[in-house]
Amino acid sequence: MTRKQKRILYRILITTVLFLVAELLPVTGWLRLVVFLVPYFLIGWDVILKALRNIAHGQVFDENFLMMLATVGAIGTQQYPEAVVVMLFNRIGELFESYAVGKSRKSIASLMDIRPDYSNLEQNGELKKVDPDQVAIGDTIVVKPGERVPLDGIVLEGCSTLDTAALTGESVPRSVTVGDDVISGCINESGLLRIHVTHAFGESTVSKILQLVENASSKKAASENFITKFSKYYTPCVVIAALLLALIPPLVTGGDWVNWLHRALIFLVVSCPCALIISVPLSFFGGIGGASRQGILVKGGNYLEALAAADIVVFDKTGTLTRGVFNVTAIHPDQISQSQLLEYAAYAECYSDHPIAKSIREAYGVVIDRSRIENVEEISGHGIHAVIDGKQVYAGNDKLMEQQGIGWHPCHHVGTTVHLAIDGIYAGHLVISDEVKPDAAEAIKQLRELGISKTVMLTGDAKEIGTQTAKRLGMDEVYTQLLPSDKVDRMEELLRQKRPRRNLLFVGDGINDAPVLTRADLGIAMGAMGTDAAIEAADVVLMDDQPSKIPVAIRIARRTTQIVRQNIIFALAVKALVLILAAVGLSNMWEAVFADVGVSVLAILNAMRALTYRGEA
Repeated sequence: MTRKQKRILYRILITTVLFLVAELLPVTGWLRLVVFLVPYFLIGWDVILKALRNIAHGQVFDENFLMMLATVGAIGTQQYPEAVVVMLFNRIGELFESYAVGKSRKSIASLMDIRPDYSNLEQNGELKKVDPDQVAIGDTIVVKPGERVPLDGIVLEGCSTLDTAALTGESVPRSVTVGDDVISGCINESGLLRIHVTHAFGESTVSKILQLVENASSKKAASENFITKFSKYYTPCVVIAALLLALIPPLVTGGDWVNWLHRALIFLVVSCPCALIISVPLSFFGGIGGASRQGILVKGGNYLEALAAADIVVFDKTGTLTRGVFNVTAIHPDQISQSQLLEYAAYAECYSDHPIAKSIREAYGVVIDRSRIENVEEISGHGIHAVIDGKQVYAGNDKLMEQQGIGWHPCHHVGTTVHLAIDGIYAGHLVISDEVKPDAAEAIKQLRELGISKTVMLTGDAKEIGTQTAKRLGMDEVYTQLLPSDKVDRMEELLRQKRPRRNLLFVGDGINDAPVLTRADLGIAMGAMGTDAAIEAADVVLMDDQPSKIPVAIRIARRTTQIVRQNIIFALAVKALVLILAAVGLSNMWEAVFADVGVSVLAILNAMRALTYRGEA
């Protein structure tokens, strides 16, 4: 419990004791007034002070003014206990609000623990503990077991496991070794790591996450803006209505001023919009916090609301639905063994920097003895010719095989095919392709279960590869061989196809996706491997690059907006009922207190459910 909450609690307890004493004391007249004014001012002095300060600044109609007006009116009509009770229960509601907001802030502030305190900078063979923002790109840092990785970089030396839970929500540690990328904010669990810094602290993953979280609450959802505007007009309207209720009936009926004034005061207490003002922003705040626990960063409540109305989801392919890394996915030998075919291919491609050549060498995984290779020749647009162990080896596409007069056969696997011929005889082929992410198909399936009307893939890949990937994932539509401008054109067509008051989501990771991310109703970027431009242009960032987090984000958004609607309907319905009862004299100040403080507390407790996610739809 915070100091502020403790102070409120102590004031509530002391006021309650003084109130009970005042009720039991056998005093009347001015003495009774003085006895009740003590607990009244003890519990309500700051409400009165805020109301007077706001009036001085021209902000007359707010909840503080309503509380002051209602309780001063109650004192004026000698309803002293009711004046104290209204202030007391208002303070109890404030305590609940403070606790709920504190819990929400604590949930989101837990992300702030990812901020590194220091960095072990390696200089002239020695380690110097410095602030992370003093480390430059190209420097070498050392991360010891148990320390937090302070900056993004590449592992130069060592192997370890990293706890990425604070960033991605994943409990399974990630293994890293020499050559692997590491992102700031992770905790090094075991081995010592020497890391080559690739991003300055201001541009690091941890800094961007903290900026996103800190700015999230500034972007209000439509529901929040509605409540702000609603309160602006609602409060003066109910004050005028209460005034009319206090004046017109006694003027018409010719008396009973005290009775109608009392009804007007009850009317004022009931009309306080606290439940709406507090619970709606708190719900969105909680939803953003609940999403962050799952490794989903939502840049504002407005984007959470837009996410809940998702209708069409459009995906980029490479790096979004696939890993974005080429791998040897099939080895089909003809005259030799698989291991021999892969060995000859790796030796033939050992001097090439092409990603396909690198993937073949990685699949081979053995140090290449370059003394076995002679006369390597690159044949532009076709492949490579090399002499390996005295044998003439050709490695390349089907055009190379045809050029050399070698009979070859196509492969049924989708991907880039590298054919090999040894001494004029066809030896087989390898297939290199981009692997589909293991959770991509499940993500598409879950989106369909959530009622998404259409899933679409936009890719610059060849038609055969794109179509095969989309079919494997169960997507509704696929458009291939697209330039960035073509993707925008397709996006415009799809935007015209969405259902009324529903949204189109685009999910991407590359710099060429930034225009489409911006054009979509809601852009989702892959945060771990995505480019800075894509993350900047997106409205939602998935920190672990898993497509399966998209349906999770939609579920959280829908649950949050459902909680918001529940609070709005519940608060307005109860208030409307008690306002009518107050106007006709069928409710007293206790019902008024429930309609104000009780509804606020229930709405706050309901809003706190947005903080948690247990897989609910």
